[in-house]
Amino acid sequence: MIDFLIIGGGIAGLSAGARLSEHGTVTVLEAEDALGYHASGRSAALFEEGYGPPSVVALNKASAEFFFTNDYLTPRGLMLVAKSDQADQFRKDLSELGMAEISVADALERVPVLNPETVAYTALSEGAYDIDTDRVLQDFARTIRANAGSVLTRQKVTRIRKDGNWLVEAAEVFQARTIVNAAGAWADEVARMAGIAPIGITPRRRSMARLPAPGGHDVKNWPMMLGAGETWYAKPDAGKLLVSPSEADPVEPHDAYADDMVLAEGLARYEEMVTSPVTRVETNWAGLRSFAPDGTLVLGPDPSDESFVWSAGQGGYGFQTAPAASRLVADLALGRAPELDAAMVSALTVSQLR
Repeated sequence: MIDFLIIGGGIAGLSAGARLSEHGTVTVLEAEDALGYHASGRSAALFEEGYGPPSVVALNKASAEFFFTNDYLTPRGLMLVAKSDQADQFRKDLSELGMAEISVADALERVPVLNPETVAYTALSEGAYDIDTDRVLQDFARTIRANAGSVLTRQKVTRIRKDGNWLVEAAEVFQARTIVNAAGAWADEVARMAGIAPIGITPRRRSMARLPAPGGHDVKNWPMMLGAGETWYAKPDAGKLLVSPSEADPVEPHDAYADDMVLAEGLARYEEMVTSPVTRVETNWAGLRSFAPDGTLVLGPDPSDESFVWSAGQGGYGFQTAPAASRLVADLALGRAPELDAAMVSALTVSQLR
């Protein structure tokens, strides 16, 4: 008998499993051949405390100590860039992200390929960091195993039923007291199998392209660049540049791939703001960011059956909220008083959507 059966081997499932493994037996089931195969493996891997709605920002702030203490973060910086006709959007982004406006000349010192003829406004946050996402995933998995738990791949769940305890059919049959639904884009599908009402999860595609370093520059110390209104972003990665159109197109759950037209439009928006044309795309891909109707995470037991626990709706905030979100999931699943403010907890629980 398993105390906590986690469905989903991405950051949501592994972090929740690691927290719960201190309080009972844990088994994590991942449908694919590898952990973090879908959204977690295709993350922008950025930690920025001010990014997201209020409840997400609260989780970001509560997660910061974990990331810094365990040395998972590397300074990156975040630069906001806008055209002359985007002044209002620039001011809005500036306020929401808590950034400091800088001169275009200062921005050019940091990113020499910016086009001074099109870039009219720039701002910078020094409080943005790269996350070592692979090490975070593996360390959470290691914690589960160290606490006598199991992390299993190639275990696609096909049936869930309840007969006193939960019976979950995958490549094997598992019996568990509690299910934690961390299935990402498939979270509602898992709920339906378990006879639990879905919460309205919408998977949204985000495409990405890897480009050679523009103009042969060393991009290692460049900040991540964000177009006003989050219409595109560009982030240095292993000597290359990752560029995304930042789309959020609703799709059905699937192994996502980039939409060529959407990707081309996003690359054009990026290209308009720099002096180095895009001459080659080395590779492209896409991931699914899964959103609840209110755009924030959904964490904790379902009111209809407290042995069915949600860890869903991470959207684009999964990694940066994981330390605090997983602690909240564990607190609520175990019936303990959460460390987060009660109003924030209320905004994150399933009852808000019921």
